[in-house]
Amino acid sequence: MRGEDQRSDGFFSYVPLDRRIPADHPLRAIRTLSDEALRGLSRDFNKLYARDGRPSIPPERLLRALLLQAFYTVRSERQLMEQLDYNLLFRWFVGLSIDDPVWDATVFCKNRDRLLNGDIAAKFFAGVLNLPQVKGLLSSDHFSVDGTLIEAWASMKSFVPKEGGDPSSGKRRGGSGGRNGERDFHGEKRKNDTHASTTDPDARLYRKGAGKEAKLCHMGHLMTENRNGLIVDARLSEANGTAERAIALDMIEDNARPGSTVGGDKNYDTADFVAGCRERGCTPHVSQNNANRRSAIDGRTTRHPGYRISTIKRKRIEEPFGWIKTVGGLRKTRHCGRALVEWFFVLTAAAYNLIRIPKILAATR
Repeated sequence: MRGEDQRSDGFFSYVPLDRRIPADHPLRAIRTLSDEALRGLSRDFNKLYARDGRPSIPPERLLRALLLQAFYTVRSERQLMEQLDYNLLFRWFVGLSIDDPVWDATVFCKNRDRLLNGDIAAKFFAGVLNLPQVKGLLSSDHFSVDGTLIEAWASMKSFVPKEGGDPSSGKRRGGSGGRNGERDFHGEKRKNDTHASTTDPDARLYRKGAGKEAKLCHMGHLMTENRNGLIVDARLSEANGTAERAIALDMIEDNARPGSTVGGDKNYDTADFVAGCRERGCTPHVSQNNANRRSAIDGRTTRHPGYRISTIKRKRIEEPFGWIKTVGGLRKTRHCGRALVEWFFVLTAAAYNLIRIPKILAATR
């Protein structure tokens, strides 16, 4: 009886963890690509931890765990650690053996934040695109740009007058305004010039359109190539009325060579953006906005067959935005501060590319 208890308390397996993962599982191809990209970052990891020593969590494993968080829509680091504790597929992808202990969620977050200093997310994103088998999938002449709102991790109650503002605005209800007192915003005009969020000072109040409610947001920007719809650039900025076009011109400057075409929706049909594209030697294939105004482009651009193709291909940029917001979990970010939100936005964009690339490679074969 005692021997039976001892046998039941232990778990013995003679099957390697790798053999428990099906040969055709999608994560196998994704891990091969991510491992190749991570090998190119080994020198950056050594420089990053040269002074303080290597962290308690190897950065390669940490990044793989964060990719899993995006792939499987894991809502928190604590839940991610729970999954790593009993999910054999997660353990295999990260590089843990079946007996390795799982990290504490707080330790995991502290190690993750250290990677911000080396801009590791952007370097990993670029490393995936620079893989030899990926370069042939990218178009170097035809691109699309677009932007979207990323709701900040801050409530409207945190949007209060800045220091030195009107002390009478935003009076409290409920006695002396203690812990349960609610802010009374009736009659108060809240603007980004005079107010700021105490939870996330980098967030800005932004209204998507007429009749829409204003929310505290950041603005995410993507640039995709038109051949396979892969993301070639991802950035985050302050949410304002000109950020989409300004950041788009910066991405065009860094990624598009002269003679390229750049597609965009009606929001990009402005004289400044069209002139900026042409100054960079690119042809703006933006959708015409003729509602009570004159479009910035005319028949000299729209008459060509390539313009119609660009307007069709441009709509594919909504696919990565949809994946990043739903599966990637960035419809409303869980982090505060533009630097950290942008870090996760870029890493989630890399995760989207890793999902798409194996499928495209399989189709080309």
